[in-house]
Amino acid sequence: MLKKMIMTACFGLALASNAQAAGGLETVKSENELTFAMSGAYPPFNFVDEQGDLAGFDVEIGREIAKRIGVEGEPIATAWDGIIAGLLANRYDTIIGSMAITDERLKTIDFSNPYYRSGAQLFVKKGAESTSLAELKGAKIGVTLGTTFEGWLRENAPDVEVRTYKGVPQMMMETQSGRLSGFVTDRLTGLMAIQERDMPIQMAGDLLYPELIGIAMQKDNPELLSAINKALADMQADGTYQQISEKWFGTDIR
Repeated sequence: MLKKMIMTACFGLALASNAQAAGGLETVKSENELTFAMSGAYPPFNFVDEQGDLAGFDVEIGREIAKRIGVEGEPIATAWDGIIAGLLANRYDTIIGSMAITDERLKTIDFSNPYYRSGAQLFVKKGAESTSLAELKGAKIGVTLGTTFEGWLRENAPDVEVRTYKGVPQMMMETQSGRLSGFVTDRLTGLMAIQERDMPIQMAGDLLYPELIGIAMQKDNPELLSAINKALADMQADGTYQQISEKWFGTDIR
């Protein structure tokens, strides 16, 4: 019985070790691939292009990081509300999908150094009389399901009705039609979506709060974390980051 217990314990430790190693730098290099997840519904950061491929700022940042580590970069689209669960289940190595660094998330996952800065912004229909959340009591406000914006709204704007969507394009259409009084998303994402679709939508007021955006990975992977941080630093130092940023935003968003 004692021998069986020892064998069972050893087997459990081996499983734990394998789970911990999954997604680590050694695994990434042995498989010659860095997989990174995103929603695929957050243009211009990440979206599905006309050819059906994932494209955008996050995709190019992820592929450049993979290149500097010496492996192939493989973007993966997945539902945002389950994206952290997928990381913890070893379905991909990292999340490079414009995820904000928060204290709550840091309890279960690690983040790289920030790779850009932005913040939460309220958008409303052009010409709307209400230009702040305080003026929208009882109104329907859209937000992408599972984002930090959703949690912030539920905690800090109890007088509005929060409605969840898969992405910004849907919320813009709902706001244009009047089914929503407005929506909250990343300021850069909202501005680029308005410009791309020429929609009658405008920013309302100042940032609701600022955000630092990082690359997420499982805890206890210091070598992978160090490799990603080095790749980011090198990209920023040699001008590659600026080139990618200006391609998608016309400016350096770091």
